[in-house]
Amino acid sequence: MPRYYTLGKIPPKRHTTFKKEDGSLYQEELFGTAGFVGMSSLIYHLHPPTVVSEIKRLEDITPKIAVNKNMKALSFKGFSLKPEQDYLKSRKTLFVNNDLHIGLAAPKEFSKDYFYRNSDADEMLFIHVGSGKLRTMFGNINFKYGDYLIIPRGITYQIDFDTEENRILYIESFSPIFSPKRYRNNFGQFLEHSPFCERDFRLPTNLQTHNEKGEFKILSKKQGVMWEYTHKNHPFDVVGWDGFHYPYAFSIHDFEPITGRIHMPPPIHQQWEAAGFVVCSFVPRMYDYHPNSIPAPYHHSNIDSEELLYYVDGDFMSRNNIEKGQITLHPGGIPHGPHPGAIERSVGKKETGELAVMIDPFKPMMITEEALKLEVEDYYKSWIV
Repeated sequence: MPRYYTLGKIPPKRHTTFKKEDGSLYQEELFGTAGFVGMSSLIYHLHPPTVVSEIKRLEDITPKIAVNKNMKALSFKGFSLKPEQDYLKSRKTLFVNNDLHIGLAAPKEFSKDYFYRNSDADEMLFIHVGSGKLRTMFGNINFKYGDYLIIPRGITYQIDFDTEENRILYIESFSPIFSPKRYRNNFGQFLEHSPFCERDFRLPTNLQTHNEKGEFKILSKKQGVMWEYTHKNHPFDVVGWDGFHYPYAFSIHDFEPITGRIHMPPPIHQQWEAAGFVVCSFVPRMYDYHPNSIPAPYHHSNIDSEELLYYVDGDFMSRNNIEKGQITLHPGGIPHGPHPGAIERSVGKKETGELAVMIDPFKPMMITEEALKLEVEDYYKSWIV
C-alpha cells in the first residue's frame, strides 16, 4: 500500500535545523523498519521521545497452546466471546504460528490510563461491530463496521470507541503487511485491474499536538511480555511528519470483486499479503455467468496452507448453519469443500451477499486454550449426509 504522505509542519530539508518560535529545536525521529532500508517516516516532536522515568516488566502474556499439531477441520463461535471492560484484557489470541497470531476482542472501552504499542508485530484490526477513532502521533483515523485498520509495529495508539458494543478480529503479523504486488506497477501505483485503488485508503488526518508533561504510561508488548514505560512527555507531541510508514484504514465495502464466467479461485479475493500468509475479502458480487456454471467452490485440498474463514455477514452459500462471527479452520493436507446441498443450491443463482474475511497461513496454526472455549463440537462431521 504505502505511498508518500505528509501532515503538519516539517522543514524543507531532512536532518537540518528546525526551530520553534523560541529558537529551540524540534526533535527529529526516524521511525521505520528493516534497519535503515525499510519503509520509514521522519517525525518532528516538541520534546525528545526518549525521556522515560520508569520501566516495569508487567507479565508474560504468551498464548497458552492447547493443540500443537492439528489435522481436524474445526469451527469456533466468535460471538460467544464475552465482552470485557478493557481493550487489552479483551484480546484473546486463538491461533498462532511463527508468522502471525490471530485473535478476537470484545472491548467495552480503551482505558485512558495508558497508551498501547505492539513492538513485535504489525496489527490488523477488522472492525466487525462498533465504531470510533484511532488516535496516534501520526493523526487520527475514524473507523466503523467493515474497516480494516493497519497499525505498523511500534506505533503507539489509543482508541476512542463510540459505544460499549465492539467486536474485533485482529491479526498480529511478524512481517510487514502490504497489498499484493501483482496489483501494483514498478512505481507502487495500483494498476487498472486492481480491486481497489489509492482513493479507497484512508490516511491519518487532524494531527493534534499535545504539549503536556507528566506521567504517561505506554504498555508495550515485546516477545510476548507486556512492559510499562512511563514517559515524561505526552507521546502525541508531534508537530509534523512525512514518509511511507504510518497507520491507515480500508473498508471491506470498498473492495471491488473480480468475477468470471466460471468459478474463480480464492486469490481473486486477496486483499493483503505478508511473509507467511495472505488475507482475502469476500464481498457481495455477481456469480459466475457461464450458462452451466456452478457458483459454489469446488472441493479442494490446501496442501501448503491452512484456511481460516471469519464470517461477517450475509448468507455464506458454501456453508450450512453458519453464524456471524464464526470461524472455520481447515488444516493443510486434507481436502475440504462445500457442505452437503450447497453445490446444488448454488446452481442458477445470480449473486451473493456474503461478507467474510479469509486468512490463509502458509504454515500450520497452533490452537490456544482460549480458542477451545469457543469450539463447535464435532464440526468435522458436518459433511455427513
